Amino acid sequence: MLSPGNKGAKKTRVRHLLRALRSRNYRFFVLGQGVSLVGTWMQQVAMSWLVYRLTGSAMLLGVIGFISQLPTLFIAPVAGVLADRWDRRRLLFVTQTLAMVQASILAFVVLTGIVQVWQIILLSLILGIVNASDIPIRQSFVVEMVEHREDLGNAIALNSSLVNGARLIGPSIAGLLVATVGEGICFVLNAISYLAVILALMAMRIPPASHPRRNRLPILQELHAGFVYAYEFGPIRSILLLLALVSLMGMPYSVLAPVFAKEILHGGAHTFGFLMGAAGCGALIGTLYLASRHSVLGLDRMIVMATVLFAFGIATFAVSSNFILSMSALAVAGFGGMTLFASCNTVLQTILDEDKRGRVMSFFTVSFMGVAPFGSLAAGSLAGSIGPCATLLLGSVGCLVGAAVFARSLPQFREKIRPIYLRMGIIQEGAGGTETAIEELKQ
Repeated sequence: MLSPGNKGAKKTRVRHLLRALRSRNYRFFVLGQGVSLVGTWMQQVAMSWLVYRLTGSAMLLGVIGFISQLPTLFIAPVAGVLADRWDRRRLLFVTQTLAMVQASILAFVVLTGIVQVWQIILLSLILGIVNASDIPIRQSFVVEMVEHREDLGNAIALNSSLVNGARLIGPSIAGLLVATVGEGICFVLNAISYLAVILALMAMRIPPASHPRRNRLPILQELHAGFVYAYEFGPIRSILLLLALVSLMGMPYSVLAPVFAKEILHGGAHTFGFLMGAAGCGALIGTLYLASRHSVLGLDRMIVMATVLFAFGIATFAVSSNFILSMSALAVAGFGGMTLFASCNTVLQTILDEDKRGRVMSFFTVSFMGVAPFGSLAAGSLAGSIGPCATLLLGSVGCLVGAAVFARSLPQFREKIRPIYLRMGIIQEGAGGTETAIEELKQ
């Protein structure tokens, strides 16, 4: 039995872990987004299995992944400019409504038995366009929902926890539903789940002052200014390049997961669902760990460690023919991948200029998702020629190279972000001057 002191300490730890929820708008976001994301992951798993069931082609899995993510490369930057100009909540209302319509159409063609591969490709393209617009707007909207700026890192980690909690629940449910009643019901439930986030957006109260109006330049000119800012500031450039490399060479493991589930582990839809659920479990643990951190200090080193763990996880998954080992490997990969993503997100949101937040987060989206379709397409092609195992091993080597290059740049990285952290009060200059501040950055 816990003593009163232990109970008090436990409550304090829980409050610290969930401290961003003291912001009313963010609480609504968590409730709505939590429901919607479960449906999103259900649809993603059901879609992959539907394509593989209809075609039996690993190459086509790569094509679908390419089509669904390609719009991010072109549309996300424009969406970032709009996020810096317009009311982000209204923009999200539009994107979430369009996503609900897409899921409804997909459910209709599957349940009526008229589904064909070209329809899946077209609907994947439509959803890719919607997501390319939604993600940078949603990422930059987080800062508006959090009333206390010191809670921003916690809010980003909790948001990632939502994604991965849903990633744990959604694929598991989808695997069972696909095996019993088919893919169509997963798409129906996803369409319904969008109502939760739409209602949450309607319930929020965002002060008008949080939508600054400024002189508007042509979109391409503003986009160019944002690109120059991101490229010339070394820490932002380093983070975006590392994410792009990991997305290109490592993240396509999920595209080949149905092949491993069926051909190597000799399972079915439920096996695929459990594999994706294991990756989600590891990712959830990683984001909860980040949410428990008190500061952004030390996240640069965490980025390197997370990339190494991710590479190790997908390499182990590539050579495994044992179901338990494969699940464990994907749990490690999930932990590393999402810890990398959330750490980079937190550092970026902390150091970037407010008037360029939407554009930088759009570049973040491009790095994380925009280059992924090329990785998906390449993974599908390579799997047909050198095999899925060799494909994943090659990707893990690329991720390790990226981690090594980023690790070598850490001294310069810390030196450049030190003035920002000093200005924000995250670190103190102290009697030791620069050396003291650099040591604090390493904590």
